[in-house]
Amino acid sequence: MDAISNLLGTLLHVIYNLVNNYGIAIILFTVVVRLALLPLTFKQTKSMKEMQVIQPKIKEIQEKYKNNKEVLNQKVMEVYQKHNVNPMAGCLPLLVQFPILIGLFRALRDPAKYVFGSPEVYASINSNFLWLENLSNPDLWILPILAAITTYLSSKMMQPKLKKGQKQDQTQMMMLYFFPLMMLVWGRSFPAGLTLYWVVGNLFQMTQQFFIGRPAKN
Repeated sequence: MDAISNLLGTLLHVIYNLVNNYGIAIILFTVVVRLALLPLTFKQTKSMKEMQVIQPKIKEIQEKYKNNKEVLNQKVMEVYQKHNVNPMAGCLPLLVQFPILIGLFRALRDPAKYVFGSPEVYASINSNFLWLENLSNPDLWILPILAAITTYLSSKMMQPKLKKGQKQDQTQMMMLYFFPLMMLVWGRSFPAGLTLYWVVGNLFQMTQQFFIGRPAKN
């Protein structure tokens, strides 16, 4: 994980040298990372659309063969193969982003080591941003609240519009509200720079989703 933290720290340092503002550097860094992940994100969106198209057929199979798990699994796999759908494709961007978040957490928690190379260099820069005195320390309220709100809005935009009389999946509903609450709690303990990264990343995703459109309707 040190290798990822060092790589991300080096990239962040390069951007900082260009703008000479630590907060703006984190924002630009977020945009660069999100742009690099765009091909995976488009793949995820495509997979979600395809999954929604075949979902009625999957539900029909689940109801028909609910007492025969072996046949049920076989029939579901046949549907996936027929429509050339990989149910795991939608998870790929999340799997890629996880080590990035861990590496970034370490880099922003200890920027003197991973970003600037020494405590002396880090001490010489201006690490405050807007109301934040030090982006390595947690922000107790404003950024965590923004993280929770943008997480909710971003997740909401990703959900398909329901047809009249159709009920929302309960698991999706739970995650829609649970994950933002968790971001509110976590954001109060994360380095403010990492929470800033999350907020900007959500805003980027919302903008992206606005242009590429919602996933296909059921």
